[in-house]
Amino acid sequence: RLRNKTWMHTPEALSKHFIPYNAKFLGSTEVEQPKGTEVVRDAVRKLKFARHIKKSEGQKIPKVELQISIYGVKILEPKTKEVQHNCQLHRISFCADDKTDKRIFTFICKDSESNKHLCYVFDSEKCAEEITLTIGQAFDLAYRKFLESGGKDVETRKQIAGLQKRIQDLETENMELKNKVQDLENQLRITQVSTPPVGSMTPKSPSTDIFDMIPFSPTSHQSSVPTRNGTQPPPVPSRSSEIKRDLFGAEPFDPFNCGAADFPPDIQSKLDEMQEGFKMGLTLEGTVFCLDPLDSRC
Repeated sequence: RLRNKTWMHTPEALSKHFIPYNAKFLGSTEVEQPKGTEVVRDAVRKLKFARHIKKSEGQKIPKVELQISIYGVKILEPKTKEVQHNCQLHRISFCADDKTDKRIFTFICKDSESNKHLCYVFDSEKCAEEITLTIGQAFDLAYRKFLESGGKDVETRKQIAGLQKRIQDLETENMELKNKVQDLENQLRITQVSTPPVGSMTPKSPSTDIFDMIPFSPTSHQSSVPTRNGTQPPPVPSRSSEIKRDLFGAEPFDPFNCGAADFPPDIQSKLDEMQEGFKMGLTLEGTVFCLDPLDSRC
């Protein structure tokens, strides 16, 4: 793992800038597992064999520039600086270098589009081990930064929770004011209605108020609840079984019960992916890739 490693660079160099390396890019190939010496050994042999075929056909192995930082490992074309691959650190699960010729190094990264595990293989003159350690240090720093930013997210979540609580209080206050307005309108309508002549039993057709509600009248027999000043108490809306939501239609945020609905799906899935990747960790190994005379020279 990453413990007891001697890092090559200062944290500032990888946090605020990047460390560049030049290498030859043998290519990448899909592998079945995210970790394992045998996994990368088979991938290296496969790509080195393909390289020998291309070399016999007169094709040169392309040179690339690696830019390593806490934001990932970028593979660029040296002259144009065009980014060919951008491997985020939380997606890199295994990194190893060859302890025999000191030139071959490789890492396994989960592709962001296909979610397949790809093994990238490089040839660097005398820098394989240093590049491997640099990727490991960058991963360690990125993981620490992720944990620190998580602490700040807690404060942000508390602020969001406070705002949503305030919204709920305003909604409750708004409902109470609405009921008071309805009560006052009922009282006003009753005082304006003249008492019908004795013996007249023809009820007046009720009209609706501004809330499209039929006001209560003294002759109403809808309820036997005692009236107040001659008016029927306004109905109390039932809200016990209704899920409380804010004005954006979202359920209130609970900072102590963080679930999948705390963030929009795209952001939440990204955070879950980063957490899963960092939890898996990055394995650094020094191994032997050259197994036969064909592999002895690249």
